[in-house]
Parts: sequence; C-alpha cells; structure tokens
Amino acid sequence: MDFTHEKGALRETITARRRALDETGWRKLDTPRLEALLGQLPDPGVIAIYASRRHEPDTLAAIEELRRRGWQVLLPKLSREPDWAWATDELRPGWAGIPEPTGPGMGIEALGQADVVVVPCLAVSRDGSRLGMGGGWYDRALRHCRPGTPVWALANADEVLPALPSEPHDLPVDAVVTENGFTRLGAGSVS
Repeated sequence: MDFTHEKGALRETITARRRALDETGWRKLDTPRLEALLGQLPDPGVIAIYASRRHEPDTLAAIEELRRRGWQVLLPKLSREPDWAWATDELRPGWAGIPEPTGPGMGIEALGQADVVVVPCLAVSRDGSRLGMGGGWYDRALRHCRPGTPVWALANADEVLPALPSEPHDLPVDAVVTENGFTRLGAGSVS
C-alpha cells in the first residue's frame, strides 16, 4: 500500500500546528522535555542527537548540557548521504538551515559509536513507528547503529498517536520523550 499521500497530509498538519506555537509555548514544552531526556540517560558516553531548528523540540540546550555533563555528542551533517561529526562550540547553518557542526565529517559509520541515539520526528505511534520529514535520511543512518542501541524520538505529547502509516524502509524508535516524560514504545512497552 502507498502511504505517501497520507504521510504528506500528516506532515502538513503537524508542521502547521508546530508553527502556530510561539516561543513561550515552545519553552513550556521544551523545559520538561529536556528534564525527562536528561533523567533517562545512563552514565556519560556517546550520544547522537540532532541540532534543532525553529519549530522543533529544542535540542540546543540539551547539547550544551550533555557536553557539560561529560557526554561526547555526535551531530548529523546533512547531505544526500548521512554523515556525523563531533559537536563543537560553534554550529553553522547546513542544508535547509539545519544547524550542523563545523568539524570534519566522520562518515555514516560514526553512528556505531553512539550509546544512545535521539532522532527528530513529526509524530510517533505506540508501536514505535516514526514519521520524519520524508527524506529517509534517518532510516538510512539508523542502519549503522550498534545492535541494541536505544533510539529515542523527541516530540510533543499530542504527536504521539495510536497508529501511523509505515512502510518497509521505516525504522522504529524504542521510546519517545515529550513534555509529559519518557515513554517506551513497541511490543514490549507498557501503556
């Protein structure tokens, strides 16, 4: 079954809802979401996380705090093929204005160093299906994680849906972090 149209409509709806939130609304969501994320992390190691842009769950404060706590932070360098680099004090606008590190790319295989991976999404479902932006970048990248590496998505609570259209190339996430806390997803989750 072709879910392209259905996914496109969902993307438009969620993107419009996100754009309607002002800075105060985002802060009210981002502050407890950051606390929930930091509260779930094990001892410092390597974390792969995205650098957020406007109208996305904020990760810029998380990146700063993670580095302060001793985490090594991998960030995507967005191009046609997934690439990763270490977070530095300075980010620059990359493809589509998405912040990226200024250091050299280490290739797609660098994701194998991550102990935890935090991905963006527009929505997730209780079974772990993730609705991304539609380019398949993370679906290609996540194939390079070490087996068993937890993959968590950041979303707003109203973006956790009962079900989402899913295609064979869509890779699931293990948990979602929202302003309401941390929730495991998939077959082994507890509602």
